[in-house]
Amino acid sequence: MLLSQTVKDPKMRLSWIIMGSTQFARGHWITGGIFLLVQVLFLSFAPEMASALKGLISLGDVAQTRQGFQVIAGDNSIFMLVEGVIALVLVVLSITTYVVNVRHAQDCSWCTLTLREQAKAIYDDKFALIVLSPALIASLAFIIMPIAITVLVSFTNYSAPHHIPPKNLVDWVGLKNFQTLFELKIWSSTFLGVACWTVIWAISATVLTCGFGFVLALALENRNIRAKKLWRFVFILPYAVPAFVTLLMFRLLLNGIGPVNALLNSWGIESVAFLSDPYLAKMTVIAVSVWVGAPYFMLLISGALTNIPRDLYEASEVDGANKFQQFREITLPMVLHQVAPSLVMTFAHNFNNFGAIFLLTEGGPINPEYRFAGHTDILITWIYKLTLDFQQYQIASVISIVIFLFLSVIAVWQFRRMNSFKDDVGV
Repeated sequence: MLLSQTVKDPKMRLSWIIMGSTQFARGHWITGGIFLLVQVLFLSFAPEMASALKGLISLGDVAQTRQGFQVIAGDNSIFMLVEGVIALVLVVLSITTYVVNVRHAQDCSWCTLTLREQAKAIYDDKFALIVLSPALIASLAFIIMPIAITVLVSFTNYSAPHHIPPKNLVDWVGLKNFQTLFELKIWSSTFLGVACWTVIWAISATVLTCGFGFVLALALENRNIRAKKLWRFVFILPYAVPAFVTLLMFRLLLNGIGPVNALLNSWGIESVAFLSDPYLAKMTVIAVSVWVGAPYFMLLISGALTNIPRDLYEASEVDGANKFQQFREITLPMVLHQVAPSLVMTFAHNFNNFGAIFLLTEGGPINPEYRFAGHTDILITWIYKLTLDFQQYQIASVISIVIFLFLSVIAVWQFRRMNSFKDDVGV
């Protein structure tokens, strides 16, 4: 339909060759200028984009070499990959603009407008696009392209010691890295162990933090508690102090020669391996995480408790309900209805809570059965070690993809089951 209309109208045929030409022919100078500018920029950078796309396919042909004291520059495969992704995004945007240009050429509603009326019509009709365009550009630059680059790196052999640019080239290896992670025993056992602990850590930290915050909120709601403002101030202090300061403080307090063990020794008790015993270290990071995060849930749940009508409790007392039944049938469901989305987000945060693990234990103690991971390492800290310490970028990219897919599925599934989410979207 679009092709037949374009062929019949000579003015519309111009837009297939020169973007914006139909708009210029009909007097729409602003839109025509924008489309023409996009085409001019595309043609100006077309050779560079073609070269970048070629580099994305080959990832380089000649590595850096050395002749005596002279270094002869070669291809940097990772630079070529990044430049290729940028070029690919620009090509997709240019094609999209070209299609919009052809479709816009069919619309004659603006043919009789003056220049000022055209500007006003664009502002009124495309206001949302104009306002959101900076966010769109930022999302492309800082979200979409890094994700695309990470996905592509997972299909390469980018790793030490033989495939680190510019001294060496990087090659495409297909699904080999995925097979290595899930089939090679040393990698698969490490991945399975770290992933299981990551799930346990995320669930335990989320549930216990929310539970402890719930207890504090209920305590503050008790009518028999005096000086509630003072207690609320005391309870909020761990949240007011920056988390990294709290984590480093606990690391100093709980290490083998720290104040806690020094006090225990003065009482005749042997030192406790809070951070060096595998099981105690895991319990310690969970306990410290609860300490840091419970005040947030205390505030959140306190606000939710104030929204529960007192009439419900009075009516339940008339019906003979005890305190536990009131909590189970009224308080708990209504609070969870309001804080459930925060629970999902907290779970996702804890799943990738790099600071809580690394600042406290650095993933230790060492696990000789794991490859580049310790007993308390979660997936994100393992990725950190794989990249910065051991330069195993390809395996780290595969793990990043697994994390992304897992959290996406969990988040979508949980949100679609929540009544609070359904109320918001009208499902």
